[in-house]
Amino acid sequence: MSEGLIDLAWMRLLVEIDRRGSLSAAAEALGLSQPAVSYQIRLLEQRVGLPLLHRLHRGVRFTEEGRRFLAIANRTVADVDSLQRSLRAARRRPTVRLATDYAFSSLWLIPRMHAFRQRHPEIDLQIVATQRLGQHWREDADLAVAFGTEGEFSPQGRLLMPERVVPVCNPALAGRMAGNAGAPDQAGPLIHLEADNLSPWLDWKSYGERASIGALQQDRPGDLRFNTYAMVIQAAMGGQGIALGWLGIIDQLLDSTLLVVAGKAVSVPDRGYWLVNGTDSSAARLLATWLVSEAITSGPT
Repeated sequence: MSEGLIDLAWMRLLVEIDRRGSLSAAAEALGLSQPAVSYQIRLLEQRVGLPLLHRLHRGVRFTEEGRRFLAIANRTVADVDSLQRSLRAARRRPTVRLATDYAFSSLWLIPRMHAFRQRHPEIDLQIVATQRLGQHWREDADLAVAFGTEGEFSPQGRLLMPERVVPVCNPALAGRMAGNAGAPDQAGPLIHLEADNLSPWLDWKSYGERASIGALQQDRPGDLRFNTYAMVIQAAMGGQGIALGWLGIIDQLLDSTLLVVAGKAVSVPDRGYWLVNGTDSSAARLLATWLVSEAITSGPT
């Protein structure tokens, strides 16, 4: 021990002597013998060069200097005990891992996560986000919210949010579409979501077919392409063009008029975001219940 330092064991000993009122009672509380406690107190008094206790016929009383040391010991022991309790509690905290894609996590989940954390502060929530959910997601997560068809996820999955898509842009660009409401590609650049493999989402071509507005011009000069949906939406909010907006995912942006509807909505009822369970832990069940409740609350009225 460095000169001038009082270690935690001595501090705890002072605290117990104050609590119990005697060396023998403090020794019993700490699982030590009374002579061992007396010896430690003598060593401590030698170290500080001052008497810390008055030995009485029954028990002990702290000297004035001892009281000053005791005040420091009480604060230190309380802080250490509090830290130990929090560390033990943290090790016992259940953790649930949710696998999903970037669009759902950044635009739907993250703005709502505080509600789950307030309702279940005892649960640590971890998000495992990828561009598209892989086949082996259960190796990294307890449950998933994945985009796909009924054939892929039913019956073990639950449809949280059917695919409902509408063109969107920022309010300033919307004015330019007044005369081209049925043809988004005539009103400004289209913003495309690129996919490495066959995309499970509606693209501009399939949107045009379902909206019965004819073939939209593709690969036009000035169109923009991004490989994540968050960047697609960010570009649309910045007035860079017109994007396809998934209702449910972008509702908060529409409510705040950061984006406005710029065309006809189309639906694909058997396709959308599905909740799929991987494990049956109590924390995973609580998160699943909350996700279903939030999806119902934020769904179409």
